Amino acid sequence: MNKLSDNSKSILTNPIPQRKQGSGDSSNKNKGTKGLQAVIKLKGFRRLWIGQIFSQLADKFYIVLTVYLIAQYWITNTPQSDGALAGVAAAMQMDFQTRAQRITLLATGVYVANTIPAMIVGTVAGVGADRWPKRRIMVASNGVRALLVLFAPICLLPGPTWIGLSWGYWAIVVMTFLESVLTQFFAPAEQATIPLLVPKENLLAANSLYQATSMGATIVGFALGDPILRLLKQFFANLGIEGGEFLLLPFCYGIAAFSISKIQFKEEIKTDPHKSILKEIISGLKVLKKHPTIRRAMLNLVLLYSLLAALYVLSISLASSIEILGPTRFGTLLATSGLGMALGAIAIAQIGHVFSRRKLTTTGLGCITWSLILLGQLKGSLVFTLILCGTLGVGAALVAIPAQTILQEDTPKNQLGKVFGLQNNLINISLSLPLVLAGTLVSRYGLLPVLWLLAALAVLAAALEFPWKRC
Repeated sequence: MNKLSDNSKSILTNPIPQRKQGSGDSSNKNKGTKGLQAVIKLKGFRRLWIGQIFSQLADKFYIVLTVYLIAQYWITNTPQSDGALAGVAAAMQMDFQTRAQRITLLATGVYVANTIPAMIVGTVAGVGADRWPKRRIMVASNGVRALLVLFAPICLLPGPTWIGLSWGYWAIVVMTFLESVLTQFFAPAEQATIPLLVPKENLLAANSLYQATSMGATIVGFALGDPILRLLKQFFANLGIEGGEFLLLPFCYGIAAFSISKIQFKEEIKTDPHKSILKEIISGLKVLKKHPTIRRAMLNLVLLYSLLAALYVLSISLASSIEILGPTRFGTLLATSGLGMALGAIAIAQIGHVFSRRKLTTTGLGCITWSLILLGQLKGSLVFTLILCGTLGVGAALVAIPAQTILQEDTPKNQLGKVFGLQNNLINISLSLPLVLAGTLVSRYGLLPVLWLLAALAVLAAALEFPWKRC
């Protein structure tokens, strides 16, 4: 395998290997062309991208739907009627007086069911992405999820209860767990397919487009999910059809499966079917040991998502210090960071190929460092806090996109699934643990020391990029 160096010279001068593009995605057509226009012209990638958009929208709509169902069907208006839940809340030291708090308690069960597979299944799913055809995995995962959510209305039927809750709630929890398992199989197959459809010179732009649309799907899915569900319910009710809100998820998953099924590309699967899954996982870990660039990119992604998870907690304290916002409107700060990530992704797609991966990563970590330091010094100011959150988001894009591109460029083709499966495991763990640690540290030491600690970690990561070396 030809490894690309981190400098821009190799990116611009290394020959681009010819690829068999069954969908008409000839690399010759786009040779010398970079940016968003080049990758969107690739028919196979365009279909994968459409599949990603609808699949991610469906994932977000699913969470919104579960909260909607909890609020409409499984939560009463009086806390006295939820005696079993009151006991659970007391055990978890949670307040249980308001209806919103009771909804939050039940929603937590759904979040846990969604998180567990993301933390433990990813590596095994990555092995599957190398053993089986990737397109079939992606189509099957979306198709089965579309069929699975069709059973959601059945969960509203009356039946037995357990721990004071309807069987339907527990069925939704199980359904969420299965949906998450299928998502873990989709993710590494999807990431491993990108370098099979996109020439190396356009991988940076392709990942930038993915990052931008991922943030857009998150914002649209969570912000517009509830209004869309209610509009669908009302629209179909006017036609005399009940349960119209349940058609949104099968539609999105179905569009994703259909779009991906139309991709044509050839891949060689050279794994030993008699080789155990454990040995396959170990072989994926050996890739990190053998390739320093892959190892460093993986560490940067883990650090980045740990910082972003910690920011989720810290944003509540930051918003509390701003009189106009208050603690309940912390989402404004997170949305600003997301906007910064989307803008950074678009900028990288257009001009990122001019710079080396190392320079982009170091610049991004520098933006994150200064943003964290200044957020502590300028807290209380809405304008400066929003600017710094946006800058932090741009820095996050400068770190995430080059790191993802390096993983796709330098990982051997027969190890792509295992490496991306491991990546999903590590990232999901890095998104979970800091949520607990950051809250504990802030409550004990205050906001400012925690921001400085996170900034120090970003500086350390920047130093490990050896920015003083020639790139």
